[in-house]
Amino acid sequence: MQKISTLSLSKKILACTLAIAMIFSIAILFTMSSMTSAAVGNNNSTTAENTGNIPKYIFFFVGDGMSYVQIQAASYYLGSVKSDYGTESTDLSFMSFPGTGSATTYDLTSFAPDSASTATAFATGHKTWSGTINMDSTLTIPLETITEKLKKQLNYGIGIISSVNLDHATPAAFYAHQPSRSNTYEIGLELAASNFDYFAGGQLQSTRIDDKQPILEIAAEKGYKVHTTYAGAASLKPSDGKAILIAENIDSGLAMNYSLDAASEEWSLADYTAKGIEMLSANHQNGFFMMVEGGKIDWSGHANDAAANIYDVLAFDEAIKEALKFYEKNPDDTLIIVTGDHETGGMTIGFAGTDYDTFLSNISEQKVTYEVFSNTHVKGYKEDKTAFADVLEDVKELFGLVTAADAGSAAHPTLVLSNYELVMLQDAYTRTMAIGASSKANMTQAEYVLYGTYDPLTVTITHILNNKSGIGWTSYSHTGVPVPVFAKGDGSELFNGYYHQEQIFYKLAALTGVK
Repeated sequence: MQKISTLSLSKKILACTLAIAMIFSIAILFTMSSMTSAAVGNNNSTTAENTGNIPKYIFFFVGDGMSYVQIQAASYYLGSVKSDYGTESTDLSFMSFPGTGSATTYDLTSFAPDSASTATAFATGHKTWSGTINMDSTLTIPLETITEKLKKQLNYGIGIISSVNLDHATPAAFYAHQPSRSNTYEIGLELAASNFDYFAGGQLQSTRIDDKQPILEIAAEKGYKVHTTYAGAASLKPSDGKAILIAENIDSGLAMNYSLDAASEEWSLADYTAKGIEMLSANHQNGFFMMVEGGKIDWSGHANDAAANIYDVLAFDEAIKEALKFYEKNPDDTLIIVTGDHETGGMTIGFAGTDYDTFLSNISEQKVTYEVFSNTHVKGYKEDKTAFADVLEDVKELFGLVTAADAGSAAHPTLVLSNYELVMLQDAYTRTMAIGASSKANMTQAEYVLYGTYDPLTVTITHILNNKSGIGWTSYSHTGVPVPVFAKGDGSELFNGYYHQEQIFYKLAALTGVK
């Protein structure tokens, strides 16, 4: 019988101890890694579990270009107006939702992504390239959307609403599959073939294509009731079945008018949402999914127009209030989610020129958006060769900005133009009269930083008013900051935390049980 020495036995015990310790270390590291992946979200897994109660009615609100600052600016603005340049805040309807999270927004192209890829993340749970709608990274494989799954597997009614074009990137991502968001006609064909139940909002971009059959005509042939007037929209009833409602009054981009510019008789995002609820709730007893986009929050962010931005955030909030009315009647079966796809413009509350002060009530002096001012007033200046002194009279009337000589008429002392600001306006006016807006390729770096690709006079006016109010901008494009996620109702707790944007898809899939 072989004897084992004490030293040999000790070595074996030590080796076994080290092996066991290594196994435990690996197990701990694996567990920590799994927890970390769950914390920030994961393309291939979901952190949500089916609670057993499937929400019958799901509202998914997307403020395009809306992050924390856009929401807070609107809230602070409402409070400032009420308190006469004070620092009160008035919460928007969704700011008190019990479910609160944050989502990163980057795609396969950039940390500052576009709306096509970010909406694809919402709709399919996959990251893709900027400019791509519901196609994989090879641009060859279409990705099935949450809306398609809900329609096919649960027979939910589907509604798509947007204040911009219905074939624009965000609404398109809930029914189309295209390697490029620029394929607007092909996107329109998918809209008509989707068999979804309710579309409402801005005109189709493909309307500008002359040599092909109009998409709305094709949709009508496929059984859609199409209305392009407010009276037609008002007459729509559930027995009409599938419907497409196009805003009667549209802007130069074929979108609904900004809230600040809209006439009282125009239908708002809230009106189209209310009509959608009426249609879908009556016709789809199994349930429905409604996506509502505040698309011009993004457009005003690109233009660095805080007034247009704030008023459209408030219009977006009014649409959410329509969903909340429905929730009050169906609290056990309804889920409302509010988020943004990315931030636009690098908007900040706080500007170097105002230090620690803000004067958000100044925003109320703006009477028209950059869109109307540029396309009507500036167009007239160029045609009539209007003198700068006369232009300043319009600047006073429409934006509240006055020269030092007219300081006594200012609504607030901070609205008086300094010499520095007056020179900025004069330079912008000179460039506008000589050239107007240009493409980035035709501008110097200094010119692009000052004006972007917008009319120089218009964007300089909004910059000055915004800055005097305590609001700054860093970009004419999108930025890479996270966006908030608010949720209320059945399953809302699953949207707490900090995660990747595509996890919203997995949470919805888990809640509804779709495969």
